Amino acid sequence: MLSPQVSRDVIVVGAGIVGASVAYHAARAGATVTLVDAGRPGAGVTADSFAWIGSSGVRTGPAAELRATTTAEYHRLGAELPGLPVTWSGSLSWTGQGSAPDAGPGQTIVDAATVATLEPALRQPPEWAVWAPGDGAVDAVGVTERLVAGARAHGARVRPDTPVTAVRRDTAGRIAGVDTAAGPLAGTTVVLAAGVATAALGAPLGVHVPVEPSPCPLLRFRAPADLVRTVVNTEDFDLRQVAADRLIAAADSPERALAAVRSTFHGAGSVELLSTRIGVRPMPVDGEPIIGPVAEVPGLYVAAMHSAVTLAPAVGRLVARELVGGTVEPALSGCRPDRFSR
Repeated sequence: MLSPQVSRDVIVVGAGIVGASVAYHAARAGATVTLVDAGRPGAGVTADSFAWIGSSGVRTGPAAELRATTTAEYHRLGAELPGLPVTWSGSLSWTGQGSAPDAGPGQTIVDAATVATLEPALRQPPEWAVWAPGDGAVDAVGVTERLVAGARAHGARVRPDTPVTAVRRDTAGRIAGVDTAAGPLAGTTVVLAAGVATAALGAPLGVHVPVEPSPCPLLRFRAPADLVRTVVNTEDFDLRQVAADRLIAAADSPERALAAVRSTFHGAGSVELLSTRIGVRPMPVDGEPIIGPVAEVPGLYVAAMHSAVTLAPAVGRLVARELVGGTVEPALSGCRPDRFSR
């Protein structure tokens, strides 16, 4: 159950894209917000995200309604924060199977000729592909920085390079703030949006947050300009162009991904691998977001999820409405932490 008390003094632990979104939306709604992180905003797993966004293909699951709002929420956020680094390129997905795939909401099936117009550098366009024209991608660190700047503009205090060592409670068991390496911070509400560190911060309070570390490799390549024009999703990689001479890919094997890029596109013989980073994303044990208040610790709120870049604008807005407006958001009903204790 949500507490009926409206919070006006909020500490957000974690300045990745989700924490930054919560801080921005809560400050914009009138709360007194402190955003605190062990490093720089967006420097954790947010920086290692492939950052493909879109509402296409969403069908089922407790967070389906939430995921279906992705495109609209990013357009809304872009209107509030002009210059938000979002590229609405659409996405193309295909497999090696010859039969036509299924299309979900916001998707259409396109033939090889259409694929060739969308991705002219392909050596051998697939017979069929799924085209999602509303999909896009973001500079996840850039979005996080814009959210933090927006939070500051609405009065939020930002404390980077300040590790949180514990969550504090008063004698009645309610949230009183956090302890940090630089000293205590007082607050009546604490939002844990610290990625894989969320579980460790909750444990001393007797709060079990079933989030496990999941590796997410991100590869960076030097490549010719305009080699890739959409977000390309195949059995070998997720691939997109992020600058005139740069590609990024999500793939398990750097060597196989490099070979696949070179063999998939004309003019890709000079593509070279520049770096491989292995981020550690927070993966809830059932794959669904964990978002909501913790009944056992009044004033504690959890926001931990996979697809953080996809969900951040919607989650930030809805969490702020719950914390500052005192509402109960139906779109979050399938994401509550108490589902693990039923």
